[in-house]
Amino acid sequence: MEQVANFIPLDAAGLTGLFLVGFVGGLVSGFIGSGGAFVLTPAMMSMGVPGIVAVASNMCHKFPKALVGAYKRAKYGQVDVKLGLVMGVSAEAGVLVGAQVQQNIKTAFGDVGSNLYVSAIFVITLAIVGSFVLRDAIKQYRMGPAGNDEKAGRLALWVQSINIPGTMVYFKSINAKVSVLITIPMGFATGMLAATIAVGGFIGVPSMMYVLGVPSLMASATELVIAFVMGLGGTIKFALSGYVDIRLAMIILAGSLFGIQIGAIGTTYVKPYMVKMVMGLIMVTVLFSRLFVIPVYMAQLDMIGALEHGTMVALQTASFWIMVFALVMGAGVILRALWSGMRESVSAA
Repeated sequence: MEQVANFIPLDAAGLTGLFLVGFVGGLVSGFIGSGGAFVLTPAMMSMGVPGIVAVASNMCHKFPKALVGAYKRAKYGQVDVKLGLVMGVSAEAGVLVGAQVQQNIKTAFGDVGSNLYVSAIFVITLAIVGSFVLRDAIKQYRMGPAGNDEKAGRLALWVQSINIPGTMVYFKSINAKVSVLITIPMGFATGMLAATIAVGGFIGVPSMMYVLGVPSLMASATELVIAFVMGLGGTIKFALSGYVDIRLAMIILAGSLFGIQIGAIGTTYVKPYMVKMVMGLIMVTVLFSRLFVIPVYMAQLDMIGALEHGTMVALQTASFWIMVFALVMGAGVILRALWSGMRESVSAA
């Protein structure tokens, strides 16, 4: 079994920082259902955790947190358990493949190569998914009250019209039958991405919303079921190779378990477009945090010319503070939305 020795030391400041990072990650996870790892993984890397260890430790903390979040939101009737389990099975296959790719890159190029790989995938994925989700949220907001009435788009209606005998399964979230031949690649891609950057919700949530036509609140809640299945299998896979830092996982989990319940409650008070707005804003902000350090990793691997020490420090510092801003902004937007929603609810009563 391969052992990883470069776990970061933890002092009082590090413990506090990780707990707060876990709290914000849980807050985001409970609110948008993406697992929150698109905040947690870059935040841990900004604190000096190697990319593959950050991914593995995040997956370790994810499955108990996702279970709590799924249970909490199931009480509000927001979870399609059947859809979550169906996609979770194929997502697990994607996790196993993605984890092996991660380990191969770590073996060939070391921690720097793993950091570059994780950061590059983050930037690409965040740019595509974040801009799309943010644009959709703005469009829905401009529609006013009519935008709160979520309807399946043309793609989802076409998918629901496909009938492949022997493969059709009924899902309550869309009140229609869909072929599992469509959900299998969706789940596999979700798991592959989860094992690469510990964030499967980037594909899982949007695909359920735009390909299947699942309402945003139910898509974000159902993703927690998928995250539980993926997190369990991914943890075992990475742990067998020594990449899980149980200390990091448990500290982040402690913070997340507080945050996820607040985030889940928040979904009952906000309009659907706000879930998309929060997801898009945080994605775009985190994108720049990882983008700033890519040149540093490339220089360390001699893929580009050497950078001055001062330049490398400046890029890493900028990356760190952009991540801090993303954490504060995400928590602020969610808590403000929760407070406003609760006030409106009380006023209406």
